[in-house]
This record gives sequence, C-alpha cells and structure tokens, in this order.
Amino acid sequence: MRVVMLASGAGTLLQSVIDNAPGSVEIVAVGADRQCAALERAEAAGIEHFCVEYQPGQTDRVQWNKELGETIAAFSPDIVVSAGFMRILGAEVVELFNGRIINTHPALLPSFPGAHAVEDAVNYGVRVTGSTVHIVDSGVDTGPILAQEAVAVELNDTPESLHERIKTVERKLLVDVLTRIAQHGITVDGRKARITPA
Repeated sequence: MRVVMLASGAGTLLQSVIDNAPGSVEIVAVGADRQCAALERAEAAGIEHFCVEYQPGQTDRVQWNKELGETIAAFSPDIVVSAGFMRILGAEVVELFNGRIINTHPALLPSFPGAHAVEDAVNYGVRVTGSTVHIVDSGVDTGPILAQEAVAVELNDTPESLHERIKTVERKLLVDVLTRIAQHGITVDGRKARITPA
C-alpha cells in the first residue's frame, strides 16, 4: 500500500510509521506546508519529501490546494495520511483522493473537533478523551471514524501532560490502522467506516 504522509511539525507520528509499519505499508513520500523536522526525518530515512509552502495571509488557498493535490498525486498513493498536518485540506484535495485521506485527531470524535482538542477536553472537565483515526471529508474532523482508543484524563492534567499520553496512543493506533487497511481495505456505508477483510 503506497502512502503519502503530510506533517507540519516534529514528525513523531511519521517516525512511528517509519519504525513500526510492516513491509505492506510503503511511505512513498512525506509532504509539509513548511520546513519542519518531519521533512528531516523523511530525509534521514531515505524517503522522498516535498514542501508546498503556506504563508498565512499571503498564500492563495485555491492555488495552494491545487499544487498540493497535484504534488501528492504524482506519487500515486493508495492512502494519504494527515499526521500532524496543521492545514485544512480544501475540497480540491479531498475530492481528488475521495475516501482515501485519513487523519489522526487527539480526542474521541465527535467530541472536541478542531485545533484545540486537548485543551478543550481539559477545560471541559471530561474524565476520558483519546485518539481518533478518521476519513477526511469536507468538514473539520467530521469524517467517518475508522478507529478510536480512550485515554483517561487525570485530575492534575495540563493540556501538555495529557497530550503526551494521547500521542503515545496515537502513534500505535495509526500504525495499527495502516497495517489493517493494507491487509483488508476500507468499506464505507454512510457515516460508518470499517476496515474489513477483502
């Protein structure tokens, strides 16, 4: 299964897939919206990488999405993974890879969507949050859910301490999901997505 991974930061999810995914999962490229450690990890692993830079307030979003979609498509991926990629993918990209983009999110969706999920969970006072892997659709963290794993919220948690525990779960969950998709594929029926035997 050919995978293009998108990242914007440290690339720890990427590194987890590099280190732990089986041979059936091949990362053919790593993309970013800015120069970041994830691209350095890709280079260190001998994986092709690219940057379609996004400058807030300056970049034409339509043009950026077009260029991003074309760049990803050049690698002929079976799956595109948004792994700590901090840009919302436009309709042009989502439609180009319809049903084949997956995202990791640090909460149990549909609770706490958006960029501040961990902080929102702590501030709300929930006792359980977690990690979700879902298919990307045209909304923000609204696509069909593929897998979830819970993480307990401790009374003295800060967003930072909770996020570190969620990241540990998230890394293993993403590798597991990609491994199973490579073996079985994805079936989607409305809001219900399943990784099912072929």
